[in-house]
Amino acid sequence: MHTKPVRHESLSSRVIDRISDFSASRPARFAVIVFAGLIAVFTALFSLPAATTSGQPAPFVDALFTGVSVICVTGLSTVDMATFWSPLGHVFVFFGVEIGGIGVLTLASILGLVISRRLGLRQKLMAASDANPSRIRKGPIAEGQAVGLGETGKLLATVAVSVLVIEGAVALLLFPRMLIQGVDPLTAAWQSVYISAMAFTNTGFLPSEQGLSQYGSDWWFLIVLILGVAFGAIGFPVIYALRRNLRHPRRWSLHVKLTLVTFTLLTLGGAVAYFVLEFRNPATMADMDVGQRILQSLFLSQMARSGGFSTLDISQLDGSSLLVTDMLMFIGGGSASTAGGIKVTTLAVLFLAAFAEARGVDDMEAYERRIPQDVLRLSVSVVLWGATTVAGATILILLITDNQPLDYVLFDVISAFATCGLSSGFTAHASDGAQYVLAATMFLGRIGTVTLAAALAASTRRQLFRRPEERPIVG
Repeated sequence: MHTKPVRHESLSSRVIDRISDFSASRPARFAVIVFAGLIAVFTALFSLPAATTSGQPAPFVDALFTGVSVICVTGLSTVDMATFWSPLGHVFVFFGVEIGGIGVLTLASILGLVISRRLGLRQKLMAASDANPSRIRKGPIAEGQAVGLGETGKLLATVAVSVLVIEGAVALLLFPRMLIQGVDPLTAAWQSVYISAMAFTNTGFLPSEQGLSQYGSDWWFLIVLILGVAFGAIGFPVIYALRRNLRHPRRWSLHVKLTLVTFTLLTLGGAVAYFVLEFRNPATMADMDVGQRILQSLFLSQMARSGGFSTLDISQLDGSSLLVTDMLMFIGGGSASTAGGIKVTTLAVLFLAAFAEARGVDDMEAYERRIPQDVLRLSVSVVLWGATTVAGATILILLITDNQPLDYVLFDVISAFATCGLSSGFTAHASDGAQYVLAATMFLGRIGTVTLAAALAASTRRQLFRRPEERPIVG
């Protein structure tokens, strides 16, 4: 009698199976762990003596802050990025933002969205947000913007192709302008590739000590950066939908329409606001002609949404312009994009709810579609958690620092939360304690406040009873 040999799984196979099971059953927690792990790895890399121009290990706070800023594709920095880091350090920065931007989107596309009704399925899909909170719960959900399980490969192919094509196109468009400015070909090639990655990932780091000073009034250079940042900020679900139905707008999902309309209105509205508010500011636009004022206003409006590049001294903006920038940064870009913030669709849903209430109707509607109430609840949750994070970080920093103006502290805190990268100058000169708080704020902003809440929750449980209804007085 022959007995069948017992199969012994290797340790690596068991570890892989455990990770696979955990990522499928707890995608939000898994995403947080991956983020934290990447930050730890890059903090260690930036701590290497070879990563700095001085040949000395970077202080821990600078290595950690840079690691968080790179992986969270923020763009804030405690050091002069162009001079502090060596060529190897800049290589770490380049690959870090690519991993942070593209890897985050891959997690957001595969792990952060929906846990399907049958947990045995490994292909999970996500929709609108960095972690699409509306799909954390189990059960069928009818969403026009969701990609079917059979289209997972096509979506990921769109991510990969878009990154290569858009970053390549931006680099090719920037390269000749750098040659015209007298940059040698080898340096121009490296810098064009570097800046294109920073634009598409909405990070905003620059490899040159001069920053954008050489191109501060160059229409070609700045428009290319605006387009590169915009493509990274609208979100891959939108790019995927446009690639399939560019010539058929009627086939666009509600998510695509809301994203494009709200994104465009915010960009144009922000440009008009800057044009008016900075018109007579001698430190910014007062001495510019009308054409340059339009260009600078449009550029700043787009960068305030998450791009992080700046041709103007942010600390010299009028207080009203700082407030406008705070609002634009807090809103951010599109869902499942390299941009941060609460996302434009969240804002759109809140306005649609306000319009429905003003009209006295029960349902939120847009483009002949009805938006369910749970989407409104999640939108409110995102805004409240975001506002709480910003308020808490701002209060804490004010407590541990002396004689810092509220508007500058608030500006950098919102920039950190929204992973924007614009700075009033506070971050670079802040105390170590304040920089740790800003690093934590970047982390919370990038992983998504609702995703973090879901990760910390023990499980999603269904309540089998409903309590009696009673209406409190509101308003």
